[in-house]
Amino acid sequence: MTPEEVKPRRPFHVFPSGETTDSCATTPRVAELSDFDRGVIVGLLIGEGSFGGDGKQPQVTLRMHVRHEALFRWLVERLPATRLYGPYSHGGRSYYQWMARGRALVRDVLPILEHQLNDGLDGHAATRFRAMLERYASFIERERTRRPLE
Repeated sequence: MTPEEVKPRRPFHVFPSGETTDSCATTPRVAELSDFDRGVIVGLLIGEGSFGGDGKQPQVTLRMHVRHEALFRWLVERLPATRLYGPYSHGGRSYYQWMARGRALVRDVLPILEHQLNDGLDGHAATRFRAMLERYASFIERERTRRPLE
């Protein structure tokens, strides 16, 4: 399926940076997630996610084929301060990229992963996650002590 064949259910704008955003988007706090929601999020990020950063702030990235668009939309509905980019077409692949960084990562995503991700569940992913937490510890601490958004 090419990006041209993908038809979003709701109108979206693609900004020059490539960010795909709902036309009336805001960044509300995460609603209460069910155990199922948390399990799907953790499973996605363990299996397909990348834990890293840009040298200044940490980020968690998830990149998958456009055929998984509904799953990306589900993820953004549950974690509305995160961002969805694309669709992109590169090297014969068509994909979306989801990112959590900055306040959205620290406030909404890290608590889920810190509670669930451990060596017993997936040692490799847990090691990558811990490395990100250690490398960006000062950024994470600053974000955790910031005054909450109103």
